[in-house]
Amino acid sequence: MIACAAVLGAVAGVCTGYTVQADRDPDPLPPLAQQAMTQAGGGKPPEKLSAAQDRRVRTDGDLRKLLLPRPAGTQKADADQGWLDQYGYAEYFKAPDAMFEELSRGSYRRAALSVWEKGNALTEIHLVQFRDDKELGSRDFLTGQQSYMGGSKWAGNPGEAVPGSDTGRLYVYDHPQTKAGYLPLYTSRALAARGDIVMDIWMYDSKPIPKKTAMALAERQLERL
Repeated sequence: MIACAAVLGAVAGVCTGYTVQADRDPDPLPPLAQQAMTQAGGGKPPEKLSAAQDRRVRTDGDLRKLLLPRPAGTQKADADQGWLDQYGYAEYFKAPDAMFEELSRGSYRRAALSVWEKGNALTEIHLVQFRDDKELGSRDFLTGQQSYMGGSKWAGNPGEAVPGSDTGRLYVYDHPQTKAGYLPLYTSRALAARGDIVMDIWMYDSKPIPKKTAMALAERQLERL
């Protein structure tokens, strides 16, 4: 992945007010290939779907339903919510044109987004799905995003493994962003993939973000995929 794939994150998205129609449904998916099933009297009931088949049915449905519900005591943020098409998602990166091309090469399919806030804290969850037919675009995207997170301009550390994921990492930034006249901005980011979906969770707060809190959120979201 190219360096321009560095993401801006939730704060940039909230401040610039993108015009993506978040509630607009994406292009309809082709129907799943299924054989008509009839059961004669006294016949055996249909076999249960395997774990892989069951997951495929869930992830081919409404991606928004796989997002974690907004926690009690929080409120929906004034930001994009729901569906993000490829143009809208690319706008979350420092070089949107180049990222759009990168997503095309990776066979981007669709993305769903949820953002909530409480006081000075803001949480943003992206679920990004790829068409992993000929190439594993989801894994390439995940690897590309993780490749720069350890840099001093980002988390400044290699992150910590997310339980339940072979390659998922949680990054709690070593230092907050500071600017005269503003509260400090503490940041964490969790990145993981399951199947053809990449989970990307950003948390922001004016006080330090406990690693335990960020990890628990990442684990709960990963369990839904």
